[in-house]
Amino acid sequence: MSFIRTELAERIGTIAFDNYAKRNALSGELIEEVIAALERLPKAGARAVVLRSALTETVWSSGHDVAELPHADVDPLPYDDPLEQLLRAVKTCPAPVIAMVHGSVWGGACELVMACDLVLADESASFAITPAKLGLPYNAAGILTFMSRLPLNVVKEMFFTAEPIPAARAAEVGILNHLVAPEELESRTYALARVIATRSSAAIAAFKEAMRVMSEAVAVSPSTYEYLHSLRRNVYFGPDYEEGLRAFREKRPAAF
Repeated sequence: MSFIRTELAERIGTIAFDNYAKRNALSGELIEEVIAALERLPKAGARAVVLRSALTETVWSSGHDVAELPHADVDPLPYDDPLEQLLRAVKTCPAPVIAMVHGSVWGGACELVMACDLVLADESASFAITPAKLGLPYNAAGILTFMSRLPLNVVKEMFFTAEPIPAARAAEVGILNHLVAPEELESRTYALARVIATRSSAAIAAFKEAMRVMSEAVAVSPSTYEYLHSLRRNVYFGPDYEEGLRAFREKRPAAF
């Protein structure tokens, strides 16, 4: 494993990001390792999985590796994008996935946290969904992930401003299950995982899958789907997406 660390103890699996040279960016290689671990750990007996960073750093994850996004005129977040595959793997993992967050969470990593079943964080955490900074049209599945977890006005604020939500407010609006002191974050997270590990794994897996299916049960007609896709297509074929990526690479504010 080059980009993550994994462990299985007391029927609790741990997946820890360990690529600080790129601020734990969700590259295709890192994602491939995480997906493999999400498949392997439950089969090895994990009844809960903790998703965390390996070290205590200021950034939990910087999000989708922007260097791997297409430059223009191509859907930047298709169904088979590695990040999309990771989100589905978290949601369909039979064991509950608990995000343990110290540090800032950016872009696609913010949706990854939203896709987790439970979230614990300390005061250093913040959460920002940043496609508006890149001119990147987010897909409907990703928007639904946020809408199924948070009040609509909070989702709009996060997407429209791309500004970080600090830990205290994240707890208020429902991103977090628990906001704890930094020195208690690991112990509280694993204590919760140990409780889950003592319960019926079969019942929990059934609960989790039922909740996933019902939360995604949104009726959309074919014409409406095509309309939503056309909105996204107009953006990634337009000037904003190209300018957003160019500005990111040049480390300057985008001029939209």
